[in-house]
Amino acid sequence: MEPKSFNEQVIDEFRANAGKVGGMFEGAAMVLITTTGAKSGRRITNPLVYLPDGDRIVLIASNGGADKHPSWYHNLRANPDLTVEVGSERYEAKAEVVTGAERDALYARMVEIMPGFGEYQEKTSRVIPVFVVRRHAA
Repeated sequence: MEPKSFNEQVIDEFRANAGKVGGMFEGAAMVLITTTGAKSGRRITNPLVYLPDGDRIVLIASNGGADKHPSWYHNLRANPDLTVEVGSERYEAKAEVVTGAERDALYARMVEIMPGFGEYQEKTSRVIPVFVVRRHAA
């Protein structure tokens, strides 16, 4: 059997500890998002750091400052419906890209909490996309 990928290990730890993850993510606000693959149509789960924002969560498509968007960005653009796991709670939601002043303000808030996001923006010429995720009405 193949060893688990880094993401799979983080996902297992997240689910085993009601959303708490150690190592490089110790103390960070973590979320699992499950999206539908833009090309494959498969359900794919990714662990991400997020910014709480009232009744929404904010996701930053930084890809560690790489010059291309992460795969989950393309998945959400193709199908904005996703499953969110925060702590031990799981719910259905919809993601939308925000731009302009709202994007800039949310990105700046994330940099205040996690300065590495400022470094990510400096590493790439692309404007790193910001998503807001809202829970579906019950």
